[in-house]
Amino acid sequence: MAQPLKDMINAASVAALADGVVAAHGGFPRDRFVADALAGLDGLELKARVGHVARVLHTTLDLPFPQAAGVLREATGHARLDMWSGWPATDYVAVQGIEHLDEAMSTLAVITPFATAEFAVRPYLDRYPDAALKIVLDWADDADEHLRRLASEGTRPRLPWGVRVRGLMSPGPTLPILERLRDDPSEYVRRSVANHVNDIAKDHPDTALAVLRRWHAEGGEHTDRVVRHAARGLLRAGHPEALGLVGATHGSGTVASLTVADTVATGDRIPFTVVVRADGPGPLLLKYAVRRDGSRRVFHLAERVAQGAGDTFTLARSHSFRPVTTRTEPPGARELEIVVNGEVRATAAFTLLP
Repeated sequence: MAQPLKDMINAASVAALADGVVAAHGGFPRDRFVADALAGLDGLELKARVGHVARVLHTTLDLPFPQAAGVLREATGHARLDMWSGWPATDYVAVQGIEHLDEAMSTLAVITPFATAEFAVRPYLDRYPDAALKIVLDWADDADEHLRRLASEGTRPRLPWGVRVRGLMSPGPTLPILERLRDDPSEYVRRSVANHVNDIAKDHPDTALAVLRRWHAEGGEHTDRVVRHAARGLLRAGHPEALGLVGATHGSGTVASLTVADTVATGDRIPFTVVVRADGPGPLLLKYAVRRDGSRRVFHLAERVAQGAGDTFTLARSHSFRPVTTRTEPPGARELEIVVNGEVRATAAFTLLP
């Protein structure tokens, strides 16, 4: 079983941060910081652990923010910080530096190659939308891929785990950043750009499609992959124009047969086999959906390229009903839907047993 993420904020990560800070500022009470940071840590979840360590850092470092920020910048050169040891430092900057925009942003820029500052930058984008975005736009031209990635990731409208920033929910402010990074040499950066556009598409699909359509027309070494990844939510929804961007024809293709087991027990997998027939040459984007009253969840099935009409593809898959902490599946009637190029082409009923 994988280690819970919260356990990555632990004695070792606290000690690594302490080592960097004391090397940069000899008066830092290292032992007290470590003891106070570890006190009660085991009972906290991930983000609460980050916030707790950040608060202890504030009380033990006990310097005005501009001086403390300088210590943190220097600390990155004295310790092998990583996401887990550095995250409390970025959280400290997010809270304590809010009256010091330039000092805080420059500190986040130094720390982010070790521990991404995507969450910490958002209070500044909220408090100083124009000035902070101007700084972020400069980051998009930086030689460090981590800072370029921060420019895109930190400004995502729907950043997972990130606080919502009202000004980022409209699509306009961040488009100049994405334009600079859409064909970035780093896949790490390009994936963030694609995720950012996918976020935009959830609230402003027409804007996202207009951007992707233009990028597709203008081309670029990595454009096709960025466009495809950015359009994945629209493709999942079967949007005709998004399908056209990847060369697929909306509604093309049929299901020759679909077989699925009658029942599946909670915790097991239900197998199904589908035979798809092409109506003509071109890509077939295949999804499947599991439907019950009040819920329909769509999953990737496969992608195939037909050479001509009548080409058939047989796919044997299974879907898991293993319980997960973020979702409960009540027993009862279900329908399996097969979606071919955006259209439901076959359905089959089955029952989820307790």
